[in-house]
Amino acid sequence: MKRFLAAVLAMLMAFLTPAGQVLAEEPNLAVGSDAVMAGVLNEEDAAGGTSEYSGLQVQAPSVILMEASTGKVIYEKNADEQRRPASITKIMTLILIFDALKSGKINLSDEVVTSAHAKSMGGSQVFLEEGEVQTVDTLIKCIVVASGNDASVAMAEYIAGSEPEFVNMMNERAAGLGMTGTHFEDCCGLTDSGTHLTTARDIATMSRELINKYPEIHNYSTIWMENITHVTKQGTKEFGLSNTNKLLKMATNFKVTGLKTGSTSLAKYCLSATAEKDGVRLIASIMAAPDYKARFADAVSLLNYGYANCRLYEDTEMPPLMPVEVINGVEDRVPLKYAGTFSYLGLNGEDFSKIEKKLIVEEKMQAPVEPGQKAGTLQYILNGNVLGEVEIITDGTVKKAGIFDYLKKMARGFLF
Repeated sequence: MKRFLAAVLAMLMAFLTPAGQVLAEEPNLAVGSDAVMAGVLNEEDAAGGTSEYSGLQVQAPSVILMEASTGKVIYEKNADEQRRPASITKIMTLILIFDALKSGKINLSDEVVTSAHAKSMGGSQVFLEEGEVQTVDTLIKCIVVASGNDASVAMAEYIAGSEPEFVNMMNERAAGLGMTGTHFEDCCGLTDSGTHLTTARDIATMSRELINKYPEIHNYSTIWMENITHVTKQGTKEFGLSNTNKLLKMATNFKVTGLKTGSTSLAKYCLSATAEKDGVRLIASIMAAPDYKARFADAVSLLNYGYANCRLYEDTEMPPLMPVEVINGVEDRVPLKYAGTFSYLGLNGEDFSKIEKKLIVEEKMQAPVEPGQKAGTLQYILNGNVLGEVEIITDGTVKKAGIFDYLKKMARGFLF
């Protein structure tokens, strides 16, 4: 009887207690738990007021979740609202550093001398001294792992001659990526200027450029702790770098691969988090979270939501291509190739085994033919809907035949 009365009393208490009070008293959830993946709360998303993102809760006022290979946006909330990025700025700095490495302008083993201006940087720093020499490789670690403002400025000056000129390069590169909501005024995000701004969408865009074009960035962004050596007039001493991205040590059901944190009193807490699971790479951009715990919790919620709802299709067996006939050419045929690969992000449980491929190729081409001319497409179709296509282009040159070329062809015909 006592057990029965206790059960009835418990039911009455649960019924009478306001829902908000119950939720406020929820125990802390382990990062990466099923509860976080499910979103815990079954409320409409604040961004759109629809049930499309039902259950997903984020504290930051501006976020976006993007798939890296396709660039498809899975979730967004005020993603085009301009805000201060703090050290997230350094993602563009890193893009330019790796651009310079790729072009051969600089090398990882190059030695960079710290200027007085670089040394004067406040905020997060690795305490470089004026005249101190460090390699490009070491300075990249200082930027990625410890978010060193001094290291960022040292590299900016090494590449462009001055920080202002480097910032011009940053803005040009941003424009080239279509980052219409972005304007940089320094290379590290330390400025308190009200016009040094970007958006969550632009952060995801430049993060995608960095990890897709230069995947070696993950060799740096996954370092948890590492020592560098300061060699100055005062002598030699070790200095420990500790990664500011605490996601790397949090228990998650996906692999954290980076990328960059940022915070100032005006920008609050920002993060560009990259992760990988089952071949799917996601980017979660968070701006102006109220505290450092909130930015990491938001990232986990977004990434868990993405991995719970999306699957990536990538074609690893594209149909072989036969050469196409060329009319009035020195050569009778020209080889073909695909202009790229195809990937598709499914968000609705699509059955990828039912994807059909439709090869559409020109029967003949007129000489002259230059490399890269469009010769057809490979379409991908699911349930009657075209998911996308890959261009088929020429893989060689065929000049237009002259009279002597025709005579040679005739001669070969008689001989053989």
